Amino acid sequence: QVQLVESGGGLVQAGGSLSISCTASGRTFMSNNMAWFRQAPGKEREFVAAITWSGGATYYADSVKGRFTISRDNTKEKVSLQMNSLAPEDTAVYYCAADARRFGRRDTDYAYWGQGTQVTVSS
Repeated sequence: QVQLVESGGGLVQAGGSLSISCTASGRTFMSNNMAWFRQAPGKEREFVAAITWSGGATYYADSVKGRFTISRDNTKEKVSLQMNSLAPEDTAVYYCAADARRFGRRDTDYAYWGQGTQVTVSS
């Protein structure tokens, strides 16, 4: 089992920046591939970014590429998402996800999920 807790969400103006984090406990964090997903009101959950267990590879949704950066610190058992140039369409609940075996852009690729943190971007 891996327990994930997101933090750092909040309200930010369009064009601003925000960093959210996910802290893990339970099974060895560094063996897990990690990802961020988001879900806006009335929409399906969508992939945002992912990072392999070693941090050696990262992947981004086209909608956030060049604006968002995913990173991890295995010594602190934490994965972060730095979000720049935020726009109102980035408003969503952001979820952290983990899986030790699978890695991808589908939410079914991840076995463990956090409760989510709200990010609201005002225009």
